[in-house]
Amino acid sequence: MKLLKKVMAVGLASTMALSMAACSGGSTETTAAETTTAKAEETTAKAEETTAKEAEEAAETTAEEVKEAAGDFDASNVKVGISIYKFDDNFMTLYRNELERYLVEDLGFKAENITIQDGKGDQAEQSNQIDNFITSGVDVLILNLVQASSAPQITDKCNEAGIPVVYINREPDVEEEDRWAAEGIKATYVGCDARQSGTFQGEEILETSNGGDINGDGKISYIMIQGDPENVDAQYRTEFSVKALTDAGKEVEELFMQRGDWDQAKGQQLTQDALTLFGDDVEVVFCNNDAMALGALQAIEAAGRTVNEDIYLVGVDALTEAVQNVLDGKMTGTVFNDHIAQAKSAADIAVQFLQGEDVAPVNMVDYTKVTTENAQEVLDALK
Repeated sequence: MKLLKKVMAVGLASTMALSMAACSGGSTETTAAETTTAKAEETTAKAEETTAKEAEEAAETTAEEVKEAAGDFDASNVKVGISIYKFDDNFMTLYRNELERYLVEDLGFKAENITIQDGKGDQAEQSNQIDNFITSGVDVLILNLVQASSAPQITDKCNEAGIPVVYINREPDVEEEDRWAAEGIKATYVGCDARQSGTFQGEEILETSNGGDINGDGKISYIMIQGDPENVDAQYRTEFSVKALTDAGKEVEELFMQRGDWDQAKGQQLTQDALTLFGDDVEVVFCNNDAMALGALQAIEAAGRTVNEDIYLVGVDALTEAVQNVLDGKMTGTVFNDHIAQAKSAADIAVQFLQGEDVAPVNMVDYTKVTTENAQEVLDALK
């Protein structure tokens, strides 16, 4: 437990320091509607509870101190299997690179004992990879599932083999997570609450000079470019971005909603289609991630529209290019999906499993709203 507490201080410090400077593939579904609403309303306050001084003190923890806190734990001979749903996903590329770096440089794992494979967006392919990991005798698995619905079967295989599993980015459903706790299964989920990211997107629109109502007709007319509508992140980002507007008393009008599968080219094509159909009636473009938002920006500019003048555009992830666009006024905002803190938390919890400690079934990291006011600071943190 000492290792987890010490290491988590490093991951949390980066998030807290960024949040203080500021004040971006899952979520846990609560059992009561009022809890869901409360969580969305309380997200901004969380960052404010920790002072800048406390964040700075936590950030002073060095890699050497992290290793020292590990005590007798020796990671040098531990085998780690990692499968990412698709290597060409921009965000998951950042995530897996940070995950591997942290395991090796900070926690002492040997690079040759870490195997990272590309699920290629194919659940059958990924399931075969996981079977091979189990057969080869890895000590722990870190999995970014192609389909979160496959978690029960995969969890059971891992459990039978005595291999703990850390799911990342794409969250299994709440019933599956409850099962882990009830049956004492060594499985957990590390991610961010997508309701929070959707809420932040809506707030970024509300914080514009006209509250999103560019043409002054008393309503906010928007298009929604979704990721995968079967993915809980896409569902919550779609729902809660609009909910933030209606909760603020705004009338909204959905002009267009299509799935873009997290893909930039599809984001461009869908936005082009929507602008052709609805023209100047489109006031806001919501995108479930930054890759699609970058594509949407291409379509917006090709149509002769200007972001923050006659149209608004928001995304999620805080990809470097997107944050630069926010800084340059080419995007209204994005949301930092903190891959750094998430990768560290996933690795820390893998170590906790390996040390025989108990782990909560769900472990969340906060998002951070990115606007022109803090875009440079976020950009500096990403570099």
